[in-house]
Amino acid sequence: MQAKIGIIGGTGVYDPKMFKLKQSVRPFTPYGATSDEILIGELYGVEVAFLPRHGKGHIYPPHRVNYRANIWALKQLGVERIVSPCAVGSLQEEYKPGEIVVVDQFIDFTKTREYTFFDEGKTVHVTMADPFCPEMNDMFVKAAKKAKIPCHSKGTYVCVEGPRFSTRAESTMYRAFADVIGMTVVPECQLAREMEMCYTSLAMITDYDVWADEPVDTKTILKTMAENADKVQLLLKNVIPKIPAVRGKCKCADILKEAGA
Repeated sequence: MQAKIGIIGGTGVYDPKMFKLKQSVRPFTPYGATSDEILIGELYGVEVAFLPRHGKGHIYPPHRVNYRANIWALKQLGVERIVSPCAVGSLQEEYKPGEIVVVDQFIDFTKTREYTFFDEGKTVHVTMADPFCPEMNDMFVKAAKKAKIPCHSKGTYVCVEGPRFSTRAESTMYRAFADVIGMTVVPECQLAREMEMCYTSLAMITDYDVWADEPVDTKTILKTMAENADKVQLLLKNVIPKIPAVRGKCKCADILKEAGA
């Protein structure tokens, strides 16, 4: 079975009541095993491939997720567009817990990850000036506005290595450059781009990072995620059925041609 739309997320966005499972697969990849089985089925009337980024039970921390295997496997299943819900901390007062950010830029502060499929054979420099799909970003922003879901139409995501949280000094530094902070967009986003896949990050703000008075903790993050998961689910419900089968309003499908690959 194949699906043109992939969702990389966790239990907070997977709703078994709405997802009609048809097949579970774990494709072979040159990069090892995926985080978990990929669930292929029907979501809101559309064929979708769902992959839990951290595995069932959240067994893989951000720096140990096999991003290359995950993206490679989704590509082999026919996925052309990826929607990636994630949790983030806020670096700015106006980006409030419980709100959604449709990310449009990232800054990479990771250190030990596998960042590319082009390690040998040929050097390919893929443009990352605008790393997220403008067509899908626009669809989710409009859907959030229509549903009256608090949403920022753009934001810069600083990606850190994890799994630890930032020091106060680090958090204060990041505030000068970015709006939210997380641990998973890199290299997931850029690997999807190398595979010429559209990619949208729906970042749910769960807390103010440690620049604020109260240090961030896992309990607070999980509580906020549980209270706001329905917002992400509603956005998926309102947008997934409307995503065009043919990509024509973005350049995501031609990135390698622009890179001369």
